[in-house]
Amino acid sequence: MSLSKRLFAEFLGTFWLVFGGCGSAVFAAMVISASGTTPINLGIGFVGVSLAFGLTVMTMAFTIGHISGCHLNPAVTLGLVAGGRFKFADAPAYIATQVVGAIAGAGVLYLIASGKHGFEITNSAGTFATNGYDNFSPNGYTLISCLLAEVVLTFFFLLIIMGSTDRRAPAGFAPIAIGLGLTLIHLIGIPITNLSVNPARSTGPALIAMGTPLAQVWLFWAAPILGAILAGYSYKTFFSDDNA
Repeated sequence: MSLSKRLFAEFLGTFWLVFGGCGSAVFAAMVISASGTTPINLGIGFVGVSLAFGLTVMTMAFTIGHISGCHLNPAVTLGLVAGGRFKFADAPAYIATQVVGAIAGAGVLYLIASGKHGFEITNSAGTFATNGYDNFSPNGYTLISCLLAEVVLTFFFLLIIMGSTDRRAPAGFAPIAIGLGLTLIHLIGIPITNLSVNPARSTGPALIAMGTPLAQVWLFWAAPILGAILAGYSYKTFFSDDNA
């Protein structure tokens, strides 16, 4: 498959990840409906948003996994490089395309969200599905706590990816394992950082929100990339089979 076709697949996949995952947080996490005089929350909450992120990755893994590998994430790309599963020469193009796809997804989200009367992006925790630490953590976790969480969760996400796509693993089930793995990771991490484990996913909404979310986005590049590289190297060192 040509690089241009693989990059277009990565663009579409990352767009869908941000539009679907972050969109569920922006539009559906909390929906208040009035029943008589009593407000009722009809939103999907943390569980629904976690499932939405998992479903975006699972659906794209089935759709474009055979075309581009369905990375959708600079950390995944670099983790696969560290694990010997992807060529370093193609990594810069993949990463640039993923970021562009994420920005496009966030941009379309903004165009839709801004059509609601009274819509306003304010610099507060959880603004426009952005990630953050300290006062911009959903539950006020410190920079160190958020850094550790993102490293550990990305580490295990990469282990799931590398293990489920190993030639020795049962064939055809990798997208399910990866999608459910990302769902679990979001269930753990949303209360801490709004969960990133993906620098592109963090960058798109942060560029829309600006302010503190954009100033803090460095952590959501550094921590996921560190966790992914550690996982890729660890899998290659301890679990690889030269005949696989």
